[in-house]
Amino acid sequence: MINRLLVANRAEIASRVFRTCRELGIETVAIHSDADAHLPYVREADHAVHLPGNAPSETYLRIDLVLDAARRSGADAIHPGYGFLSENAAFARAVIDAGLTWVGPSPESIEAMGSKIEAKRIMKAAGVPILEAPDEPTEADLPLLVKASAGGGGRGMRVVRSLSELQTEIEKAQAEAASAFGDGTVFVEPYVERGRHVEVQVVGSNVFGDRDCSLQRRHQKVVEEAPAPGLSDEVRAALHDAARKAAEAIDYRGAGTVEFLYDPATERFWFLEMNTRLQVEHPVTELVQGVDLVELQLAAAQASWTMGWPDPPRGHAIEVRLYAEDPANDYQPQSGTLTTFEIPVENGIRVDAGFETGSTVSTHYDAMLAKVIAHAPTREAAARKLASVLSRAKIHGLVTNRDLLVQVLRDPAFLRGEVSTDFLGRDAEGAPQRTLDITTPAVAAAIALAEQAKAARTVQRGIPVAWRNVVSQPQRTVFEEATVEWHGAYSVDGHTVVAAGPDSVTLETDGVRTTYTVAVHGLAVDVDSARGHVRLTRVPRFVDPAEQVASGSLLAPMPGTVVSVAVEAGQTVSAGQPVVVLEAMKMQHTVKAPTDGVVTQIDVKAGAQVAAGEVLAVVEEEG
Repeated sequence: MINRLLVANRAEIASRVFRTCRELGIETVAIHSDADAHLPYVREADHAVHLPGNAPSETYLRIDLVLDAARRSGADAIHPGYGFLSENAAFARAVIDAGLTWVGPSPESIEAMGSKIEAKRIMKAAGVPILEAPDEPTEADLPLLVKASAGGGGRGMRVVRSLSELQTEIEKAQAEAASAFGDGTVFVEPYVERGRHVEVQVVGSNVFGDRDCSLQRRHQKVVEEAPAPGLSDEVRAALHDAARKAAEAIDYRGAGTVEFLYDPATERFWFLEMNTRLQVEHPVTELVQGVDLVELQLAAAQASWTMGWPDPPRGHAIEVRLYAEDPANDYQPQSGTLTTFEIPVENGIRVDAGFETGSTVSTHYDAMLAKVIAHAPTREAAARKLASVLSRAKIHGLVTNRDLLVQVLRDPAFLRGEVSTDFLGRDAEGAPQRTLDITTPAVAAAIALAEQAKAARTVQRGIPVAWRNVVSQPQRTVFEEATVEWHGAYSVDGHTVVAAGPDSVTLETDGVRTTYTVAVHGLAVDVDSARGHVRLTRVPRFVDPAEQVASGSLLAPMPGTVVSVAVEAGQTVSAGQPVVVLEAMKMQHTVKAPTDGVVTQIDVKAGAQVAAGEVLAVVEEEG
């Protein structure tokens, strides 16, 4: 019997495992790096052990430190979560050799599926269809996909559309895979342009339903749902049978996922990989099948426990991954403090979060903030409910993909079930958008700021807030996004101020009243209402010249490490040409020349640590 469980992971997945442990009466142990010390999961655990440092290679990936933490805390079992060491056969063996209970499949099963190359060989022998690329690809074989053999989560994956780019993309994938997984082995397979990513949940060799995880960016999942929509009974049965064969071929134990690429045009499917762990998207299966997959993992690890069985599928569940990233800027990860992080939890809504208001999102780990899941009788109802909850969430301090997720959930093509792995890369029909005029939230923000100034005054308290000694001139508040002017006691053209306070303003516009809540953090002003969220930036009246940067400066979009510098000072470059490659949050990001010009300055070199906004290089436009 497991009495005290250590989760060899962090953030959301650690909190998720702890929740089931509390229900079962099992004590919990968290491990945390320096950067994670104040995250919620550390506080939720019964015991916590500090791993000095921040980089995964010096903390969560150190098998010796994890086992020492188990020894010091008195843990008798280890759950690996997902990512980090969760699919590391050497770690599983070390846990077992230390006399601890390993909550996962056997090391042999992990090893068999750990190499995607070896996994394909085993699946082919078991009669499961696989994708195979020719040894000597030609233009007719394009597009191709380069994949990391030991990888996952979209890292070490590159789409190749020209044979001339193949070797370069292989080298990039190798470098990314070596950094993320310690193994730079890659392979090439055909790339199905509009295929669907369909996976089957297994516990042992028993099937617990299927999921669709086709909506992805950078080959990482963004929206997942269960059951997979639009499959015929024949295709669904064939997928389940193939997953069962895959599990039986490696004598699988515990929870795992068999992933397939499905082509709706031909109704054919091929084995992609088997994840020998719990999946990020497991909540949609739990809600539809009526099971707790973490509990089943614990049951499989303890022979004295009886395995549960799933109920028939009930309704539909959709999950979105809320990331700290900027979709409008090539999905660049964001780091910093979440000044407000509030997601409504209502009937049929589940939130699995790793962060809370005040949490700091570091550059050392994945940028996922939370998973938000809706369960409803129908797929359309689940999508509508989830979009509503996301649109009403208050998320301040960092740019996120929230608006993109809402748009996807309301997109007619998505609602018809027309999903594929290239959905976010092609022109969708566009979701019906609520009109969001930035001017009106700016008016509310300006009035709230004036009310805050009024409350903070220590003199002239009785004088109206909008009073000016030059009555012919309006009061003016300047944001980077808009300028607001008014006369007298909040007389703003087109708007009637119904109520005003330091953090809430009600405006009547065209006969419609709307209340706006306003939160101020330094120069950032966040305005939330039923119309959506607007983030404004106040323009300071006086600017320190030392804070200005030269025209043409290329700034680091986030804190990170310089992987390589692709140009030299004095070199002529063209628009879009790579200048510097950064690595942050497990991904490589290329900073490109914004225009044709000459590199007049290089301020960094490979291996350097840079802060967000730091000047990397200067490219002066020709002429």
